[in-house]
Amino acid sequence: MTSADEGRALRGAASVEPLGDGRYIATLSTLYSVMGHPHGGYLQCVVASAALAEASAHGSTHIHVTALTTNFVNAPAFGAAELRVELRKVGRNVSFVYVAMTQGDELTLESLVTLGTLRDESSVRYQSAPVVDLAPLEVSRQSTGSDDINIMRVLEMRLDPATTGWWEGQLSSLGEVRGWLRLDDGEASWDPWSLLFAADALPPATMPLGSSGWVPTLQLTSYVHRVPRSEWLRARQWVVAIADGFVDERCELFDAEDQLVASSSQIAMVRLPGGN
Repeated sequence: MTSADEGRALRGAASVEPLGDGRYIATLSTLYSVMGHPHGGYLQCVVASAALAEASAHGSTHIHVTALTTNFVNAPAFGAAELRVELRKVGRNVSFVYVAMTQGDELTLESLVTLGTLRDESSVRYQSAPVVDLAPLEVSRQSTGSDDINIMRVLEMRLDPATTGWWEGQLSSLGEVRGWLRLDDGEASWDPWSLLFAADALPPATMPLGSSGWVPTLQLTSYVHRVPRSEWLRARQWVVAIADGFVDERCELFDAEDQLVASSSQIAMVRLPGGN
């Protein structure tokens, strides 16, 4: 890593230090933020770091997070945050961990984490998810985000032109965003741990429908299915339903071998023209 890359690496920005008795300290980075708040996928990486560390300290040999559900109770501030980790079970095939993040006396998030071990050379026995239909990388539109989307400094994103009409104010009847994602943090390419960041990296799929940038996530569940085998991921995020000011979104990520490597679902609040 060069001096220019110092502080950019996701692995370092989402690292934790043990305090003892199942407690860890993290320093939440301003670089991994969106609209002035720590990014949800980044926070899941912080949670995963704490869960894996505590499980390992108690004899677990599982090295990957395979499922992670987070309730975002209060938006955390940048800087120091404490994580309280409770190991619920260490099993032969899986381990279960509970993680709560606090700042001062305020609970900011709590997560349920499932750990396992994914094989580097595993083969997919069955996959019904269709590979995302995506414009070629060379003709896709590079997204730099706005000035307050700091994660774009460590993430290369190229969106399918068919889903970017909202950039010019052209709204669509389809709530969907598709594109290519590459981790550009100066250190590493995608792995099972960083897929937790990728699974929340696309712009809200409500944007083509005319929503504002205010789409705060209430609950995010991410699943990691397979070790990714490519530098670029193909991603699709779409709206399942919007009602009473809440949106249900889904996301799927595929590697260059057309394999589903991760997926996610989330419930968020949303504002649309004319109400919801």
